[in-house]
Amino acid sequence: MKTTIKLPKAQKSCVHIAEPYLLNPTNPVVVNLIGAGGTGSSMLTALARVNYALTALNHAGIFVRVFDDDKVSIANRGRQLFTSSEVGFQKAVVLVNRINRFFGTNWKAVPEKYDVQTLSETPDYGLATITISCVDTVAARFEIASILEAVTTRNHHYRSRPSYWMDFGNSQYTGQVVLSTTRDIKQPASKKYKVVPNLPLVTTEFKDLLIVSEMSDNTPSCSIAEALEKQDLFINSALADLGASLLWQMFREGMIFNRGFFLNLKEFRTQPLKVG
Repeated sequence: MKTTIKLPKAQKSCVHIAEPYLLNPTNPVVVNLIGAGGTGSSMLTALARVNYALTALNHAGIFVRVFDDDKVSIANRGRQLFTSSEVGFQKAVVLVNRINRFFGTNWKAVPEKYDVQTLSETPDYGLATITISCVDTVAARFEIASILEAVTTRNHHYRSRPSYWMDFGNSQYTGQVVLSTTRDIKQPASKKYKVVPNLPLVTTEFKDLLIVSEMSDNTPSCSIAEALEKQDLFINSALADLGASLLWQMFREGMIFNRGFFLNLKEFRTQPLKVG
């Protein structure tokens, strides 16, 4: 008598299919970059490279606004992308002017905080398909989350309605990037993959971890040496390049299996954060 052995069905890989507008937009995709410090300054350069490559491939490219109310200090030199001649000037203005001159873009600097007050005065600032946060405090992340929720709910059909939020965070040698959706992104049917329309917000999924990290010392550094004691020389640029690579994958391939990663630069180890 023959016995039939039933093998377990192979589980489908989880995938997120990108918002269709990213792949074939009629206008440049609007990106809000919040924070122009160590990670933000590196991320802006990476975004400029993404835009240059996209337009070379007959894509409409991206349009970036940079929000930061801080000025360049002596301690910012070296680890952040500023020179001695730029000390005392607004970070956002310095960086955006440099990018616009080099790449011929027309991106916008907003030398203000990304907060409820700023957006109440200029509501259009909240309309961005992709929001990228490179901020130092947990309070700022929770405010960004509340703003995105409000703007997403209010603007149902606007082409720049928020869809994605990419958050960067780091300590001295480690860091993480988490990509979230601000709403359900309609997914096509798939027999091969398990499609995931919603990527959880970092402020929801890692709420407890964020609250614990808020207890660490975030006081400003007074010198370059002191700044390097808090954050290693290449942790910010490493995070920015890997995060930009994730965005590039969404634009070029239209689908992602990982929605972020954890990086340990001291051990040269990266752990992907899977979709699903």
